Amino acid sequence: MDDTEVAIAPVDLAARVDEALAVQAVAFGLDETEVAVRRHIVLRHLLSLGARAFAATTPDDRLVGFVYGMPNDRTHWWSTVVEPYLRSEGHAAWLHDAFVITELHVHPDFQGRGVGRALITTITDGSDLPKSILSAIDTESPARGLYRSLGYTDLARRVHFPSAPRPYAVMGAPLPLRRAPGTRN
Repeated sequence: MDDTEVAIAPVDLAARVDEALAVQAVAFGLDETEVAVRRHIVLRHLLSLGARAFAATTPDDRLVGFVYGMPNDRTHWWSTVVEPYLRSEGHAAWLHDAFVITELHVHPDFQGRGVGRALITTITDGSDLPKSILSAIDTESPARGLYRSLGYTDLARRVHFPSAPRPYAVMGAPLPLRRAPGTRN
């Protein structure tokens, strides 16, 4: 475990996409082919209106975590996939006026230290939208626990994305995100 402190700050994710995807590959278990596909997707997403990104970096500027997101656009692929699931659960309104957390990943050496919490609260604190939505693998995991602690609740479960081997859950939370007592983020 690395005890180095990290700083959370805006990042030009397009310029550091390969570093970010290296973190995602380790954190999420991606192979080279999946990284190549995701590189194209990230660069396309960053062109979306309102897209923003933050990085967690060490004092020597090593990127150890990142988050990016944008206001939901009902015409984007993700939104069109999750809409029928949300509609069937009576939650389609969550797709309006929501900030989407598109990706959030922290290198395993830095997980469990508040880095993910700092990244997600920082990016959502900058949103003027009333709520946030995201998708996460539909299993009990530290990530789902983090999201719940911030106020996210399940809106739809067993959501199937094309080419994803496991189902996802779509979660939503009012903004600003809930803070744990005594935390500064």
